[in-house]
Amino acid sequence: MRRTRVAAAAAVTVSLLTAVTACGGGSSTSGGSDDSPKTLTYWASNQGASIQVDKKVLQPELDKFEKQTGIKVKLEVVPWSDLLNRILTAATSGQGPDVLNIGNTWSASLQATGALLPWDAKNLAKIGGKDRFVDSALGSTGAEGKDPAAVPLYSMSYALYYNKQIFADAGISQPPATWEELVADGKKIKAKGKNPLGAEGANLSENIHHVFVFAKQHGADFFTADGKPDFTNDKAVAAVKQYVDLMAKDKAIPAGNAEYAQNQSVSDFAKGKTAMLLWQSAAANLKSQGMAEDAYGVAPVPVQSGTPGTGTQVNSMVAGINMAVFKNTHNLDGATSFVKFMTSDAEQKVLNKAYSSIPPVKAAQSDPAFNSGATAVLKQTLATSAAALPQVADESQFETTVGTAVKELFADAAGGRSVPTASVKAKLDKAQQQMPKK
Repeated sequence: MRRTRVAAAAAVTVSLLTAVTACGGGSSTSGGSDDSPKTLTYWASNQGASIQVDKKVLQPELDKFEKQTGIKVKLEVVPWSDLLNRILTAATSGQGPDVLNIGNTWSASLQATGALLPWDAKNLAKIGGKDRFVDSALGSTGAEGKDPAAVPLYSMSYALYYNKQIFADAGISQPPATWEELVADGKKIKAKGKNPLGAEGANLSENIHHVFVFAKQHGADFFTADGKPDFTNDKAVAAVKQYVDLMAKDKAIPAGNAEYAQNQSVSDFAKGKTAMLLWQSAAANLKSQGMAEDAYGVAPVPVQSGTPGTGTQVNSMVAGINMAVFKNTHNLDGATSFVKFMTSDAEQKVLNKAYSSIPPVKAAQSDPAFNSGATAVLKQTLATSAAALPQVADESQFETTVGTAVKELFADAAGGRSVPTASVKAKLDKAQQQMPKK
């Protein structure tokens, strides 16, 4: 059932985005108004362990905004499995929320629909100006040379979370720094009856985030310099194979994780079923599930050899959430004021502490609360060894097609089928053929 739904959603994503791009964003080019100055609708992405956790975090802040401005914000927290398709449907119809969260990797794709308000110099001035934001976060707000399609709200990176007790029981004294070490540690962990590494094999975005990093470590990109898909080059194929082989050959990822798509790997880690987890800013999620902070350690994501850095030493994508305004909003001034409120120094501290993420606003990021523990690892990674996913108009189709290819390869591995290089290349070739033709 889950596999069918994900495949259907993938098809809808590609067809919708192709249609929206072809028609220039449907009716979304008409511009906003201030017809409804006292209300706003806000689609927030699911950042916490559940939608209810997000509502508990966000509602007090929305109430604070209402008290300050008199504008009531109607909140809807949208699951990640639905968010992109919901946004694309709104872009097609011209009927969407006033303000919405988007994954920062979608910025250029959604920018191409014409449905989002451009954050030109005039609009940026209304929220304090471009210089308030960290450069790396601004790098994932839209296509190069164009005004941003959104502004940064939460910044994140991947880290390796590891269970201290499971490591001790297996005689492992420190977290793995390379993939070879991780596989070796995994064998020791399995010998003690625990699963080594969790993953979300049916989550298309998670798949893309990881194979993107593996590709960087192999010296590959999934797009050429002029933005054309290049999914089947030898280094990209080797990168995807290495990630899938963590289940297929190395047995570090349990076969059951091929079906995971709703953060089940985080729950497994929190419950002590899995020794390691590759995740973005997981501390708040783990705490909400009852895992004590001193029960786990946090380390940089492994590399092939050496230490994390730039080029082939990249160990995370620049993760994060951006905040956009729907161009057809009926409360343009209120929407802008809401973005200003949510990206204010004070709110950035509140929200990013709640989600254990990093503020993309410079003044908030300098708060000592973001310089210790797990957060310090994430902050260091963003500063030194993270790279932005391609900011091209076809990025969301890339997530859908290649993410689905990886999902299918995990399904093959879980079913006991081999994943030779030829099979990986065939899946990636199929994904490339599904991309929009230029």
